[in-house]
Amino acid sequence: MATHYLDFEKPIADLEAKIEELSALSETSGGFDNEIAGLRRKAEQLRKKTYAGLDPWMKTQVARHPQRPHFIDYVQGLFTDWTELHGDRQFGDDQAILGGLARFRGRPVVVMGHEKGHDTETRLTHNFGMARPEGYRKAVRLMDMAEQFGLPVLSFIDTAGAYPGLGAEERGQAEAIARSTERCLTLGVPSIATITGEGGSGGAIAIAAASRVLMLEHSIYSVISPEGAAGILWRDGARARDAAMAMKITGPDLVALKIVDRLIEEPTGGAHADRDGALARVGDVLAEELQSFQGLSPKQIKTRRAERFYAIGAL
Repeated sequence: MATHYLDFEKPIADLEAKIEELSALSETSGGFDNEIAGLRRKAEQLRKKTYAGLDPWMKTQVARHPQRPHFIDYVQGLFTDWTELHGDRQFGDDQAILGGLARFRGRPVVVMGHEKGHDTETRLTHNFGMARPEGYRKAVRLMDMAEQFGLPVLSFIDTAGAYPGLGAEERGQAEAIARSTERCLTLGVPSIATITGEGGSGGAIAIAAASRVLMLEHSIYSVISPEGAAGILWRDGARARDAAMAMKITGPDLVALKIVDRLIEEPTGGAHADRDGALARVGDVLAEELQSFQGLSPKQIKTRRAERFYAIGAL
């Protein structure tokens, strides 16, 4: 798959194009090894410098990167014995939220998350990660099952928001989101939500109201998209950058506000630059977080979750 460069990565892209050009010449005539090695060092230094200084709008672009790992990638990379469960037992099976049973490092768990898709066909199949009511009702069914069998719930959030279409509204989109959020908050089993890309509005919160909320370093979590906020505040979606800079949607601000509990460091260049490395880091953090629930009763788990949400925004 060809590398997709973001606008602010153009200097990096230019260097890597030069490396490819010299590498091709070196294969036929040789003599460019030192130049290639120097350019590679320069590209790596530039990448580190660039990603160390990302502003909120740049992080928004990284969070939306089309090659960023999605839910299916996390399932394949972190879990075994994956068995997907389908349907909400009321209307149909939404493909924007996937979920089922699996084992995480030998431990049985319930796993669910948003899936955006990686190409035109899969993006249409998964509705770009924007769930309809059936997706949230499926999530409630999975959480009910998790509580019945005493299984931890691991959720992965990556959505611009819930689907706003007419059919979804007719079938009770707001009610489905509210029920899913309520079920998250009342679970008597450990629940850990990881924001892997975009965490947009109620569509994200519906499966992210967990005991512990984690966030990848270059992800975003917001009540509305920067474009939506700009449209409301200034009636100009082109001012999305201004909105992103003001909204406190990135990790450090969200940790300070106690909306997010922990940031997960990404490889240099973002999770898409080293997918295996990113998956390994997420897996290690999830293992640590699950261990922290050892010995807690359902009542203690509920109490701690409630205390966590009451503390949001407190200085």
